[in-house]
Amino acid sequence: MRLSTRVGLRQQVRFLQRQFLQEGTLPFTDVLSREVVSQALTAAEVAWKDRIYSPLVTLWVFLSQVLSADHSCRSAVARLIAFRISRGQEACSSRTGAYCQARDRLPEKFFSAITCLVGRSLDAKADSTWLWKGRKVYMFDGTTVSMPDTSANQRDFPQTPNQKPGLGFPIARIGAITSLSCGAILNLSFGKYAGKGEGEVSILRRIWHVLSPGNILLADRLISNWTNIVMLRERGIELVSRLNKAHRKADFRKGVRLGKEDHLVYWRKPPSIRSLDWKAYKAMPDGLMVREVRIHIQQPGFRSKSIVVVTTILDPEEATKEDLAELYRARWHNELDLRSIKVSLQMDILRCKTPELIRKEVWTHILAYNLIRTIMAQAAHKHGIEARAISFSATLQSLEAFQPLIAYMGRRGRDFRLELYHSLLEAIAHHRVGNRPDRFEPRYKKRRKKWFTELNIPRHEAKLAMMKGRR
Repeated sequence: MRLSTRVGLRQQVRFLQRQFLQEGTLPFTDVLSREVVSQALTAAEVAWKDRIYSPLVTLWVFLSQVLSADHSCRSAVARLIAFRISRGQEACSSRTGAYCQARDRLPEKFFSAITCLVGRSLDAKADSTWLWKGRKVYMFDGTTVSMPDTSANQRDFPQTPNQKPGLGFPIARIGAITSLSCGAILNLSFGKYAGKGEGEVSILRRIWHVLSPGNILLADRLISNWTNIVMLRERGIELVSRLNKAHRKADFRKGVRLGKEDHLVYWRKPPSIRSLDWKAYKAMPDGLMVREVRIHIQQPGFRSKSIVVVTTILDPEEATKEDLAELYRARWHNELDLRSIKVSLQMDILRCKTPELIRKEVWTHILAYNLIRTIMAQAAHKHGIEARAISFSATLQSLEAFQPLIAYMGRRGRDFRLELYHSLLEAIAHHRVGNRPDRFEPRYKKRRKKWFTELNIPRHEAKLAMMKGRR
């Protein structure tokens, strides 16, 4: 690599780091390091070229686009023009074509690589006091996102089968593994909304290689089937989940009693497993020992009165019944994390018109989410609180308010930037998640919205009918 190219890469990495407090003496400043960026560029086989829309400039513009309330490409390019003028550089074209072409040139692997590297780096450096009994706990759950109704999107992510052609929108299923301690997303995968091998269980099996022996996976009842538990145990991973009553029934009169409504029970191998061929089925053990715990819920407003938690943590001294109840309740953080991404970062309805760009857009949202989680971890570490105690939406609002200063006053010197960083972290640390134990709300809508009549025929047919009506 030529000297000028190395200098350009170093300068752009530093600028990207400044936007998310990744420099100086702050904690977690090596989450988005030059080594991480270089590793992502190498993994994606991206050739670095000095141009207006270099890979890192394109990434920064894309990040600013997903973090902004205005998700348009025109607004993103306008921010780049303002930045270049503030740095004494020549303004680039305000047309969005060059930026869109630059996004197309960057391979999806670059976005996925840098996102996963940032997430895993943040999780690896999480404070030990944030762990559950000194062990790392990861959550898995899935969600769906909608996208523009184009033929390419419909081909890769078809609309729901019960909708008529031309009336629905393409919909993609996304499954992610999230750290309970700091909220970082380690990996995710895509699938269609319906079809064999496209469900959340299949998505989990495609990405659970990021988990290490000794980790704990916290998931909903869909994951607690016999096959998943055996496969996780073979990898040395413990599972804490809710019992799926469609597959098993809990009978506390059987098994080895550990306490009141707490026992060990032997689960025999099912007669057949559809997801496995005959050879793989025969290689599976004849059964395994699991622990079942019934938890009674006394709080008013909760839909469930009692639940059965199933786990492979068999030792009652390692985890009591109350410990398991508290841990399973923490699974609700996964729902809140997905809500933060889809609502606060506006990822519920995507904008791109091709499947490849849709996946890049999702990866960029997740990268922005991980970088915001890094800032929350910095504020939590500095003020001696848990990362989960800080509000995500308040962090996003504070970052949006401070970013113009961070971006355009970088020439004021390192000491000025560090003072700005500390002021931002202090503002973030003040916004804690509300202490609202056992909060519940009625599941009804009060504000009624008036919408246009629903479209019940394809749009081009409706437009043709309007033209005929005018004649």
